[in-house]
Amino acid sequence: MTLKFKWETEFKETEIGEIPKDWDVRQVKELVDKRKKFPIVDGPFGTQLHMNEYVSKGIPVIRVINLTYEGKFSKENLVFITEEKFEQLKRSEVNPYDLIIAKTGATIGKLALLPPEIPKGLISSSCLKVSFDKKLANPKYYLKFFMHSIGQENIKIRAEGGSTRDTINLTPFSEIPVPYPSPEEQSRIAAVLSWFDDLIENKKRQNEILEKVAMAIFKSWFVDFEPFKDEEFVYNEELGKEIPKGWKIRKLKELTENITSGRGRYIIKAKEGRYPLWGANGILGFINEYDLEGFAILTGRVGTLGKVFLVNDKFAISDNVLTLIPKKPIYTFFMYLWMKTQIDFESLNVGSTQPLITKTALGNQNVILPPQPILQCFHTLVEPLFQKIILNQKQIMVLRKIRDALLPKLVFGKLRVVEI
Repeated sequence: MTLKFKWETEFKETEIGEIPKDWDVRQVKELVDKRKKFPIVDGPFGTQLHMNEYVSKGIPVIRVINLTYEGKFSKENLVFITEEKFEQLKRSEVNPYDLIIAKTGATIGKLALLPPEIPKGLISSSCLKVSFDKKLANPKYYLKFFMHSIGQENIKIRAEGGSTRDTINLTPFSEIPVPYPSPEEQSRIAAVLSWFDDLIENKKRQNEILEKVAMAIFKSWFVDFEPFKDEEFVYNEELGKEIPKGWKIRKLKELTENITSGRGRYIIKAKEGRYPLWGANGILGFINEYDLEGFAILTGRVGTLGKVFLVNDKFAISDNVLTLIPKKPIYTFFMYLWMKTQIDFESLNVGSTQPLITKTALGNQNVILPPQPILQCFHTLVEPLFQKIILNQKQIMVLRKIRDALLPKLVFGKLRVVEI
């Protein structure tokens, strides 16, 4: 495979800044598929689609929760409507490779392409979609452009206009000027950036497999007690079941140095810093200061509940995260897997307008604690798996930072992809 780059030296000044002399500037509306009646459209007005109309299967409704700041589509929490309801709201239909963007409030900047395995869907009222003319515009290139540019000044100005909060309105959005390299160069740029995405996804899949192996061992030992079947069992009233004799019940807080929440930071996309900033859904971006160092277990405090992350690095945390520092090294992987599989986070929710758990409620959760020799044996068994997981996590962060550094240089033509 041949891959050639060159640094561009000849630019022209345009309304979106410097671009190569042989590039053009187009408005979004010039690049859409004009065969479609509504190539740029938002979701149906809220009163046209109610939650009680969702069904177990049918036509998927794409909501903000299915979009990410990374530009990846998430199939988690998909909801569906009937074909009949879809036909009533078909104006807001999306098809594979349509660009979907969150258009309202704090979630502006989440986006994704509808994947090809979903032949059609409907966007919710909090989203808009763009159907590109594939002969003119590569959707993956413009996904990367908007991934970088939403929130930047040239997009933000046109995003304002909601009565009570920022909203991307359709007409101003359709008139946004965007860089326009040739379709062939768009494809080359998209391919290079997609390689980074593919490498990141491969490492994420490796981690999923490694964690499933560790989780299977954990379940066998500490949920089903399979290696200890021949031992004496005693009934435990707190858990309402029998556990091996000599095992103890402890509160989660007894296994931790402390349980803390982070500082009040709100960052849509932070690209320039050295240290990952963690939120309830994962890494929000990178900043130049860190709060903690070493092993820690993170989980959402507000907004998103039930996601649990294991980190071992210098890192920062936002105020929607609870951080648990294990009291002993041998507690680390055991605590992480216990929290992922044995704690019902929804039952801890005390939020009225949005999900919320307190560090007190989390710390008071019961944990079955085996004798230390058994815990040490388990730790030794799964430690190589988690060492590889953590190495992959660090490599993912490096790949993300390289991709994010390349992205503006490629989409604005500072660095040209000459040949693939």
